[in-house]
This record gives sequence, C-alpha cells and structure tokens, in this order.
Amino acid sequence: MSEVRKFTKRLSKPGTAAEVRQSVSEAVRSSVDLVEQPKIIEPLDYEAVVFQRKAQIHSDPHRDLLLCPVDDVSEAQIARQRRTVVPSVPQNAEWEARSLFAKECIKMYNTDWHVINYKYEAYSGDFRMLPSKGLKTDKLPAHLFEIDEDAKDEDSASLCSQRGGIMKQGWLQKANINSSLSVSMRVFKRRYFYLSQLPDGSYILNSYKDEKNCKETKGSIYLDSCIDIVQSPKMRRNGFELKMQDRYSHFLAADSEAEMEEWVATLKLALQSSTEAIQDKRNGPETLDCALDDDTSSQGRGESLLESLGRSLHPELMKYARETDQLNKINRNEGRQKLFSLDPETQRLDFSGIEPDVKPFEERFGRRIVVSCHDLTFSLQGCVSDKGDSVLTNVEPFFISLALFDVSKSCKISADFHVDLNPPCVREMLTDTSGQVSPSSDSEGGGGVGGGGVVVNGDSAKGNGLPALQRVAEALLRFPTQGIFSVTNPHADIFLVARIEKVLQNGITHSAEPYIKTSDINKTAQKVLKAAKQTCQRLAQYRMPFAWAAKQVFKDAQGSLDMDGKFSPLHRQDSSKISTDDIIKLLADIRKPEKSKLQIIPGQLNVTIECVPPDFSNTVTSSYVPAKPFEDGCERVSMEIEEFLPEEAKYNYPFTTYKNQLYVYPLQLKYDNQKTFTKARNIAVCIQFRDSDDDGAAPLKCIYGKPGDSLFTSSAYAAVLHHNQSPEFYDEVKIELPVHMHEKHHILFTFYHISCESSSKASSKKREGVESLVGYSWIPLLKDGRMQSVELPLPVAATLPAGYLCQDGKKSQSDIKWVDNAKTLFKVRIHATSTINARDLYLHQFFQHCQLMKSTSEGNPAELIKFLKCLHATETHVIVNFLPTVLMQLFEVLTAATKEAHDIAVNCLRVIIHIVSKCHEEGLEHYLRSFIKYVFVTMNPATGIPATTHEVLALAMIATLKQTADYNISNKLLKYSWFFFETMVKSMAQYLQEGNRMKMPRAQRFPDSFHQTLQSLVLSIMPHITIRHTEIPEEARSINLSLANFIKRCLTVMNRGFAFGLVNHYMCHFGLKDPKVLTEMKFDFLMSVCNHEHFIPLNLPMAFGRTKLQRVQDLIPYATELFGPVEQSLEFSLTEEYCRNHFLVGLLLREVAEALQQGPDVRQLAVTVLKNLLIKHAMDDRYTTFKNQQARICLLYLPLFELLYQNLKQLSTVQHTSSPVLNGSRDDLISVGSMESRRISTIVDKEHALPLNALNGHIVRREDSRGSLFMDPGTPDSAELQRRGSTMSSSPMPPVGRLGQYEIKGLLLSFLHIIKTLSEDTLNAYWNKLNPQDIMNFLSLLETCLVQFRYIGKRNIGRSQETCMSKLFPLDRKAQTMPAMRCNRASLMQTKMQQFSTMEASLTLNIGVGPSEAEIHHQALLEGNASAEVCLSVLDVLSLFGQCFKTQLLDSDGHNPLMKKVFDVYLTFLKVGQSEAALRHVFASLRAFINKFPSVLFKGRVTLCEALCCEVLKCCVSKLASLRAEASALLYLLMRNNYEYTKRKTFLRTHLQIIIAVSQLISDVALTGSSRFQESLSIINNFANSDKAMKSTAFPSEVKGLTKRIRTVLMATAQMKEHEKDPEMLLDLQYSLARSYASTPELRRTWLDSMARAHLKNGDLSEISWKNQSR
Repeated sequence: MSEVRKFTKRLSKPGTAAEVRQSVSEAVRSSVDLVEQPKIIEPLDYEAVVFQRKAQIHSDPHRDLLLCPVDDVSEAQIARQRRTVVPSVPQNAEWEARSLFAKECIKMYNTDWHVINYKYEAYSGDFRMLPSKGLKTDKLPAHLFEIDEDAKDEDSASLCSQRGGIMKQGWLQKANINSSLSVSMRVFKRRYFYLSQLPDGSYILNSYKDEKNCKETKGSIYLDSCIDIVQSPKMRRNGFELKMQDRYSHFLAADSEAEMEEWVATLKLALQSSTEAIQDKRNGPETLDCALDDDTSSQGRGESLLESLGRSLHPELMKYARETDQLNKINRNEGRQKLFSLDPETQRLDFSGIEPDVKPFEERFGRRIVVSCHDLTFSLQGCVSDKGDSVLTNVEPFFISLALFDVSKSCKISADFHVDLNPPCVREMLTDTSGQVSPSSDSEGGGGVGGGGVVVNGDSAKGNGLPALQRVAEALLRFPTQGIFSVTNPHADIFLVARIEKVLQNGITHSAEPYIKTSDINKTAQKVLKAAKQTCQRLAQYRMPFAWAAKQVFKDAQGSLDMDGKFSPLHRQDSSKISTDDIIKLLADIRKPEKSKLQIIPGQLNVTIECVPPDFSNTVTSSYVPAKPFEDGCERVSMEIEEFLPEEAKYNYPFTTYKNQLYVYPLQLKYDNQKTFTKARNIAVCIQFRDSDDDGAAPLKCIYGKPGDSLFTSSAYAAVLHHNQSPEFYDEVKIELPVHMHEKHHILFTFYHISCESSSKASSKKREGVESLVGYSWIPLLKDGRMQSVELPLPVAATLPAGYLCQDGKKSQSDIKWVDNAKTLFKVRIHATSTINARDLYLHQFFQHCQLMKSTSEGNPAELIKFLKCLHATETHVIVNFLPTVLMQLFEVLTAATKEAHDIAVNCLRVIIHIVSKCHEEGLEHYLRSFIKYVFVTMNPATGIPATTHEVLALAMIATLKQTADYNISNKLLKYSWFFFETMVKSMAQYLQEGNRMKMPRAQRFPDSFHQTLQSLVLSIMPHITIRHTEIPEEARSINLSLANFIKRCLTVMNRGFAFGLVNHYMCHFGLKDPKVLTEMKFDFLMSVCNHEHFIPLNLPMAFGRTKLQRVQDLIPYATELFGPVEQSLEFSLTEEYCRNHFLVGLLLREVAEALQQGPDVRQLAVTVLKNLLIKHAMDDRYTTFKNQQARICLLYLPLFELLYQNLKQLSTVQHTSSPVLNGSRDDLISVGSMESRRISTIVDKEHALPLNALNGHIVRREDSRGSLFMDPGTPDSAELQRRGSTMSSSPMPPVGRLGQYEIKGLLLSFLHIIKTLSEDTLNAYWNKLNPQDIMNFLSLLETCLVQFRYIGKRNIGRSQETCMSKLFPLDRKAQTMPAMRCNRASLMQTKMQQFSTMEASLTLNIGVGPSEAEIHHQALLEGNASAEVCLSVLDVLSLFGQCFKTQLLDSDGHNPLMKKVFDVYLTFLKVGQSEAALRHVFASLRAFINKFPSVLFKGRVTLCEALCCEVLKCCVSKLASLRAEASALLYLLMRNNYEYTKRKTFLRTHLQIIIAVSQLISDVALTGSSRFQESLSIINNFANSDKAMKSTAFPSEVKGLTKRIRTVLMATAQMKEHEKDPEMLLDLQYSLARSYASTPELRRTWLDSMARAHLKNGDLSEISWKNQSR
C-alpha cells in the first residue's frame, strides 16, 4: 500500500502525472510480460544481407522478386496550371513587394508544384486499389446443382421420355399382397397405372395415387420378373393376375371387362417382346463373326482393363478407355476460374480508380451563372435621331448595375456588374457638340491578348507600384453585356437586383412622372427628349437613381436555377430608401405583393440567367485578365464578377492567384446642420486614390471605369440625390491597389454641390457653373502597417492643405478647417479583396516579426513565442485563405529553431497542430493533403545548423507527446498525426534527393541521431496506444494507422533493417492477453505495413545459409521456379530462422496463429489481413507475367499449412446453425429427408450401423464414427496430434470458441490458392518432408475444403444471406479496417463504400434489408463457381498425390490409413453434391482410381468397395440425368473391372456390395418408386447389352440377373411403402424379405439393422432385442 500512497502523492506534482503513470504501467507490464509476451524475433540486417548476397540475387532468374526497383522514388516539378491565359501575378510584383507576407504570397503563386513521386504507390494499398483488374470475372458460368432442381413431374416426364414412351395408362384396382391374408380378405385400392418401356427394352408398370400427381409412385411391377398374365374372375370381377418368378402374384382389376381384356392383351404383348429380346441376346454369341469368337479365348488371359474397354465398341466405354491422368488434367484445366475471384469480398467492392486523388490547389468557385442583359425599354418611346429614321428608342440614356443580394443574411454577396444597353443614337446624347466625351477620355491602345491589351494601368510605368498586368483590349470591355456570377452557398433567398440610373436632372419623382403618365405619349416623349438633351450636354458625368427591379435566382437550396422567372416590374426608386439595407427590406416585401405599395414605372428589363456551360469561352477575370479558353479575334467577352464570400472557413479556400483590389462604399453624408457652405444640396462625391498628400499630387489612374469609360480612370462619382442635404449612397467603386502599400496611400473624397438649373446667361461649356466644392474627406489605407477593411465615420474638411494626412483631426490644427467642428459627418465602408495582404492583426504581427528576424539576424525568442501563441487567435477562414504561405513560414521557423531555443519548435508545432485541427473540424483536410503533396519543400538548413525539418519535427512531436500539462494538444497531435508523418516523409525524401543521397547505401542515408529520434518517437507514441486507448479511442486508432503508414514509407527510403526494428519496437508493446481493441489495432498496423508496394522483396523469397555448390545448382533450368534444389530450400515451419529471414511474413503468420486462439472479431481481422494479402499478390500485375513468379511467392506462405494442421479440428466444424443448409444436395428425393442429411453429416459423424446396445435412444457410432476428418481420439496418431502444441506460443492449442464460417473459408481459400499455385515438384518435395501424421492432416484439409465450400442451394443462400453479410463485413469493423488501405483516408474511403460499378458489386452492405432476387442469384452464382473450382483444385492435388504415393497407397492391398484417407476424400466429392460440370471430372477421377488401384477394391478388404457402391448408388437417384448416367456407368465399370480382375470368372464382390447398398438405401425408403432409379438400372443393362467385348462371356447375363434381383427387392419394398403408416405390417414384410436373404448373411443383417432402426423410431424396444436374437 505504501507504493500506492507514494504514487498518489506524486501525482500532485505539476507535470509528472503522465510520466509516473507511464513508468508504473511499464513496470507492471514488464512483470506480466514475462508470461504474456510473445517472443520477439529480431529481424535480419536487411541491407547487409542484400549486399552480401549480391551475386546470388543478381543471378536469380526472378531477381525482380528480390530487389526493390532503383527508380522507386523521384522528385518532380510540375508546372502550375493557370486558369488564365497570362499569369495573374503582375510582372513587377516580386520586386515591388516589400513586406515578407506579400513576398511569400507572390512567391507561392509563382512557384511550381514540388512533388515526390512513388512510382509503385498504386500497389501500396489494399488489393481493391490495385491498378489492374486482375481478378474481375467478366461473366461467371452458371453451374447446375441438384439442390436447385425442382422435383417437377419428373416421373411422368421421365416416363414419357423413356424408350417406348407410355404404351398404356388408366385406372385399375390393385390388391395388397400379404401371404397371411386369404384372397377374400384382400383389400383393393384404386390406382392410376402407366405401362412404359425402359431404356434397356424391359417394361415397367407404375402405379400412382391419381393421374395428375406423378411425382411419387405407389408401386412398380417389372415385367422382366413376370412369367404369365391370366384372368382371375374368382378373385374379383374383371380381375387379372400377374404371376411373378418368385411364386407370388400381383392382383389387378379393371373397371370393365373390355378394359380388362385390353390390359391383359397389352401386357402379354409387352411380356412377349421382352422375352424375345432376352432370347436374342442369349443367342447372340452364336451369330458373332469369327473375329469376335476369338474373344472367348481371352477368358482368364488377364487382358488390360483399358484395352478391353477400348474393344467394347460402346461409344461411352471407348471414351473411358482413352482417359489418362494427363488427359483428365488437361480437361480439368479448361475454363478454370481464379479461386480468389470467387471470394465475395473481391467481387463486392472495387476501389481501384475511385480513391480521390490529391489535387493541386486551384481557384474554387461556387455555382456559376451567366447573366445576359438584352435590353431595357420603357413605355415612353421616341425618335432620338435627327436623321429622321423613325427608330423608336428610350428618349434618354439609362445605366444599369446588377448585383446579388442575400436576403437571409442581409448583405450584398457580389460586386456590381455595370451595363450600358443604350442604343448608339442615345449614347450620342452624352457627347456634346465639340465631340468631347464627358467622362474622362483616357484611353490606351495596343495589341496583345485576344486582339488587344497590354499593360492597361496607364500610370504603372511611373514607379508608383501599380501592377503591371496584361489585360484584354479595351475595345472588348467597352460595353459588356454578359456577367458571370458565382454563388458558393445557393439558396432561395438570393436575388439579382438591377438598379437603373439616368443623367442627373431633377428629383426622382419629377423625373419619373412623364414615364408613369400615359396621356399623349408622343408629346410627352418630345418634351422629355428636349430636356434630356440639354441635361446630357451639361451634366453627363453625374448620375441619379431612377428605378430598380429584382429577380429570384434559385428555386431551392440545391441550386436549381429559376430560369423561367422574369424580373419584377420596374419600381421607382424612393430617395429615402436607397441604401443596401433598404433594398434588402424591399426585397423581403416584394415577396408579399399584397403588402407592397411600390410605384411601378411601365417598362421592361430583359435579362436572362443560365448555368455556365463547361465549354464557355472568352471570359475575363474580375481583374480583366483573359481566362482559358480565349479565342483570338473574339468580338465580345463575358466578365467574371467578384463574389464576396461569407467569413466562414467552410466557404473559403486557399488563394492561388494574385488579386489586390479595394471596394469603396460611400454610405452617408450628414450636411443638414453644417454652416460652412451656403449651397450644399445636390451633393456629388468624387472618389480618388492617391499616393501622396503633397500640393499638386495627382490621383492614380487605378479605378475601374464604367461602360463607355476607359478601363481605368483616376476618379469616380457617386449618384446624386436631388435637393438632399443628408444624402445616402449605394455606389461601389473598385480600385486596383499597388503591390506595395505605404503610409501615404489613401482615398480622397471630394464633395461638390451640383447646380442642376442651367442659367441662360452662363455658357453651358463652363464647368464652374456646375460644380461647387463643399468639402473633403480622406481615409489612409494602412493602420499600423496593416490594411483596413472596415466601416468608418470620418470628419469633413472645408480645405485641403498640403500634408493633410499628418493631421490627426484636432481642432487646434489651424491649417485644416473642419466642417461642423470636425464631427464625423461622412460614413464610408471599405472592403479589400487581397491575396497578398494580411488583414488579420496576429498574422500580420507574426510575419512582421519574422521579417525583422531575417533582416537583423537576431530576434528575441520570447517575443517570437508570444507572436506564435497569438496565432491561435487568428480566424480560421483567414488561415485557410493563406494556408500554404502560413504553413511554409511556420515550418521554416520550426526548422530554424536551435536546440537551445527548443521552446520555439514546440510552440511552432502547437500552432501547426491548431491549424491542422481547425482544417479537419471544418472538413477541409484535403487542403492539407494538397499542401503536403504539392507545396511543402523541406528547408535548406541554415549555415552551421545541420538540422532538417523532419528531424526537428520529430523532436518537437516527442516533446509535445511527453508534455502532460496540456493533453488537449497531444490528443490533437495524435488524432491528426498523419499530417506530421507525411510531412516528415516528404522532407526525408527531398533531403535524399537534394544531396543526391538517394544513391548512397541506405545505411548511410540518414545520420544516427535521426535514427535515435525515430526510435524515441515510436516509444513516446506507444503508451498513448497501449495505455490510453480506452480514454482516447479515436486518437489511438489514428496514430496507430499513421505510424504504420510512416514506417511503410521508411521501408521505401531508409535502412530497411532499421525500419523492421521500428516494427519490432511497436510489436513488443503488445501482449498475448491484450484487450480486443488493442489486438485489432495491432492487426490494422500489420495490414498497413504488409500492404507495402515491395512487400515481396522485403521478405526476400530466397534460400538462406546454403553452400556455394547449392547456389550453383540454382542455375539449373528445371529448378528456376524454386529457391534452389527443392529438398534443400523448402521452409515450411515457423522457425525463428524463418521469421528472421522473412521478417514480415513470419511476423504476420505468428500473429495470425495467436489470433486464432482469440475472439471472433480478432480472428476475422487476422484472417482478413492474411487472405487479402494473398489476394493482392495474386492480382498484382507485376507478378503475373510468369507463372513461376506466383509459385515463388506462395512458397513464402508454406508455414501456413502447419498452422492449419494445428487448427484442423476447428476448421472442420460444420455450422449446425443453418440446419436447412445441411439437408444436403438431394433433399427432394427422400420423403423424410433423413438420407440426405446423413449424407452430409456422415462426413463428420458416419452412421454405418446401429449397435443393439443403443437402447437408451441414442445412436452409438461404430469405430470409424469420427469420419475421415478427425482421427479417433484413441488412436496413437491423433494423441500425438493433440500433444503437438502450437509452435507459435506457449498457449494451449484448442481455443474455447469455434472458428466462424468467415475465418474457416478465408483460411481454406488461402490454403487452396497456395497448393493450386505451387508447382508439382514443390508439392512433391513438401510431402516428402512431412511426417505421416501431417500428410494425413493435409488430406483432411482437402476434405474439409470440399465440405466447407459445398453449395447449399439458392433457397438456403437467401435465408443465410444476412448472417453471411454481417460476418463478411461486421459493422463495427468496417470503419476500422478500411482506412488502413492507404494514408488513413477513412472519410474518403467510406464515402465511396456505397459505390459499385458492376453486377458483381450489387451485394450492398445494407444488412437490415433482406437480399434482393438479383443479390441471391449472384451470391448463388459465386458460391456455385467457388464450389466447382474448389472441387477441381482438390482433384488436381489428389491426382498428383496418387501418382507420388502410389506405392504407399497399395501397401497391404490398400488396407492402410493413407489409402483410407485418400479414398474418403474421393467419396466426399459424392457426399457433398457437386455441380454437373464438376461431377464429370469427379467421375473421370474415380474411373482413373479404379483403373489405378483395382486390387484395393477387388482384393483388399471389402470396406472401400462397400462405401463406393453405396455412394455411387445414391447418385443413381439424382435429379440430374447426367449424374445418373455417370453413376450408372461407374457402377457398370466397377462390375466389369471386378470381372476382368478375377480373370473373367465373377464380379461377386461388387454384386454383393451393390445388393447390400440397395438394401441399406431401401430401408430408408429412398429408392422405392423412383423412375430415376429405374432409369439408372436400365442404363446399366444397356451397357451390358451393347458391350461387344463381353458378349462372349457370362457377364451380361450376370448383370441382368443383378438388375432383376434389385427390381424384385424394389417391388417388395413398394408393398412396404403401402404399409408405411402400419409399422407392424411394414416390419413383417421386411422380416419376410430378410428371410429370403438367408443364403447371404450380410444382406440379412442389413435388413435386420434397418428394422431395428424402424422399431427404435417407434419405441418398440422389445422388438429390437428380438431382432438382435434373430441375427
């Protein structure tokens, strides 16, 4: 307890809590880890090994699997893609800029992108992200399975398809036969009968309950057992009797005498033809030609079985005679599928090509719309021209300005677009008689872009800092009519507002009256025209408000354009409601017409709004720079209008182009109380931009002109309100600012009283009579060296002395005379849109201090830290705007920080963490990715300071992670660690490129200090994962994946042995008893590292520790695929040496082995990692050129087999949860489904017989009850297997939980892929190295594969689909495993998870929704193909195994465990139900087996022959005609080969086993009444009849005798079926049949066993014991 008290006391000390916690936890862990820690195996020194084995590697034919390519990493400069035809940065910008911030911004916009290319990066993700579509199957073939076949009217269908068709059908009465009943007591039942001919020529009489239901026969009478047909009227009226060979009869009766006679005649005819046919066959040998007579001499000659078949002249038998192992192999290889392509996961999601690329920074626009202005027409029209061409137009000029307003946010969201739609004749009114244009007539010519345009700022050459920029020709912009607006946040409250102005004349009401009046239009028009001409000559440059109109832009928040809507009517402008706020209120009102009382001026504004089409050309930016595409010689251009973005980070983007403009808005002048000027009513404001306050200083020509003016003018006027002493203004003046701003730059406002009344005496040309000066005001642009963007109240001065800027506005300053005692009478707002000026105070101060430090080479660290801390307060949207510039500056400060000034680096990192965190919070992390990929450049270390960005950054990260005072910062660092790791990686790569260090040996590329720093970094990270993961789960996962990706990159650029060491540093922090979440993180880490693009070379798939002679043998051509001589080099066990030499594979396999002992989630993840890695190798197009490459890769995974052997019991688990699935492949055949369910379950538990001590109601298994998958626990071999613990850890082998279907199938797919890919030589060598028990395990695995990949049928797939999906993609795992694919792009990947490209991808992850028909069909298609492919793969391996181990298999005539195991695998093919296509190959293999091992079946113990007969006989009842044909042929061949093997004496063994099997199956009521079985027997007879090679022997008649015997049993059994519901009667019949087998003990025992089962079912225990005595 004292220790605990000390611990808690120390926690009170500041800053030590985490340190103490860490040390204590490490102490605890180290004590526990003695037991729990898996052994850490040190990796090989990769670089040293590669160097030492240089000759071996270079002489290797597959050295591409051993060497990482030298061109892996390269640096490239990508030219910055400009949107404009010419650069947006003025030519003079770089030398004009003075402030560090402006310089860095300009440099940023001019610099090309710096990119590090990883040539093979596309291969560094999950298999779904590979560039090739290696495993995509275009169209899967449909496989036919018996389980999917409906039992439609098969009997009637097969009856109709039989050789002679239906000879006769109709109703008859049938008597039940029982010898104990007298004829008089016989019960007759009415049945519908069909008489038909079987394929072998014999006849059969089937009875059914009614004529419609022909599925189930109620009995069959084979006429080849019938001796005679006689009428028996004594027994029943119209009755007749069918006398059978074994002294019993069938009694039938017709409804009428005529029918009876017809039936008897037909049956006699059938009987006669059948007898004649048999007679012909018997006489056959006598009529054979002499050539065939020679065959008789071949009896007992021991002729080859295949030779004999070849001479049979039966096409099928001759085809079988030509079969060889090689031919079978070629046939199996036709049209094969890749195993992994059938895995649902490879089909479901395809990520290739859809991972979002990291794009360079670019200008971002919102929803772009093009506004086209066509015309403005008022009702008042007249003829303006003196020429008398009588064209009606407006009678005076009007001027339009359009802008967007957001009513919901009460603001203007775009700049003004000025349009002059006046016809030329009206425009001429603005020019007075002398030809002088009333606005300033500054104009510039010159050629250039698009037919004109050079440097347009006329003053820019005078050294005043104005930007020297190439713009379009002035002529193109003289009268623009198309404007392009951008709306970042479209919604229904955005309006396009048009303000209409005219030349200043009078009050608005007075001026509008003639337009509203409707009487005598012509007279009014002439009157207005006359007044307008006078006004235009005198006051052309002054405007007055006249009207306004508005239009809703979007219908909804989705940005659907309201293209149909027209502009509102033209409303007369109210002089008291003229400001922006007033307009917004009016816009709200016009939505409610009932409230609106606005006066309307008759007229129409014709403006259209459309979306900007993708190929829109000939546009200019808001700075008049032409944008691509721009045609030479175009006649008109569209002008982009500046959007005013909300000051929210999500709407902003990093600037990429130069823009430096100022918008000036005069708002209001309050002159109602001033006494300085006598006349100040019609007040005009003149705005100028000046760079000096000296006497005679001229304004700069940098104000954007209006239509008809020059592009740039030196002054602009606001609209004048007539007779208003306190006017409001709404005008917008746009100014192009100089690159460098100084203290003297200011805006000067000059106020004039405009005299509207023209004096008859005064000359109209004299301006003095028009303007009267009534004051000045000014606003300096810089405040404390920083640009202002504010609304300001200003005083007004009556005079303007030189040096007025120095005056601070105090009254004591005598040289300035202020109006109204220097009260703030004038209100103005200025808004800067600059991409080179920092308006934010903290940003400005930081850059200012950096500039000071650079210029003076000295700086106060404390001061710098203060400014760094202040940066946390900078608004996010400002940071986003200048993101690349700010981050580059911070990294520069970070790198320059000396070790003494360590606090600077830490504080710098904290600011970067803050910025990165803010970007993530706003969903803008893609900008960070773009920054790293394209912008970041590692700093050149200053002279004498060898520090590099990556090393300083790593040190700062370590310091931050160790700080305990502020967990908030360290948590953010963990959460967004990907940014810092990727920055380090780029810095490392650039550092290598820069000094040509990439060509140095990897061990010398980085200094030891950096290696130590990285080790410290990993150690400082690990407690946050292993200890704090419950406290910060999201952060722990993030840092875990970021660290994995970082180490993955280290493997590309650093000493690989050192990087392996980092992996080990990571792994040693995990124990065997870690919580699930930690183990999952460990596998996420492993998955990411193992996805390295050069994973194969990193594992060095080559032989180690071999002699020189052996290395020389490598060059022998036949061994090129292998590591060398096979026996020497095979590494198939997870030894320490293997794990050291093949580090990552060894590590992964050891971890998978441990994981299989844990919970389902961990197991699934482990299997997923392993399987996905193998899928990736199989799909990787770099390794698919030569087959040997894949084989070589698979050799790396041989130790997986040992792992599977140790988990064999778990892998063999049959999922009993899905019982409907297990009811096998032929469930419709069996009335109670018992046979088929047993058919599958016998693979795990074989029920061959019922020992009679099973009186407790439970079935006791025989000695082979464990089946072929498990050894009997009592046998020495299995005891040894159980003793063999896992070589991977000391934990006990069998885990508590079973493996789930997902893990089982994943592991078995991996196993099958490996054995399918390895060469035959390798497999042979591998088997030769295995101990006998592992060979048995290997065969058990093959058998397990067949069971686990069996096809379960569409019905069951539909039922189990939901559980399958949840297994494949557990919801809680989905989000965790996906990000590990590459760069932890969790959010990006998951947004793509729902995108599927093909039908294969139709299986979605909507687990709650039931699967659709298409999904079930596709899943069935996949499972069917998988089952078929697994079947063929196992056949391939079995065939090879049989060739390699033929001698061992023949030991003791096949009575050995190895043969039993191989034979069990063969039988499993038949038990689990294969596809029709696969079964052809299965039967071909079985035929090969019979030919290869005849002694095993016909000489050795009877068990194998018994089992084979039983399984093949079951296939004779299949719904698939092809399977019945194959099974019948195999049975015939079995009999024939048996006959040949005994030198043509007998086939007694097969005969006997077939009869026993029939008896066994009949006891389960499986074969009775099935026309399918009848057909199979006929096929066997046909083979016997047409086998020419056997004509001269007794063989055909023996076969015929066998089939007749079977039919007799079937007929007897049919009678039993009649008494199915009368158990005693049924058992009496069975007993009498058993008595008839008195000569054959095996048959008698079979029947007694089946009766015992029936009694057990009925609970008649005394009867069972009686039967026991009968035996």
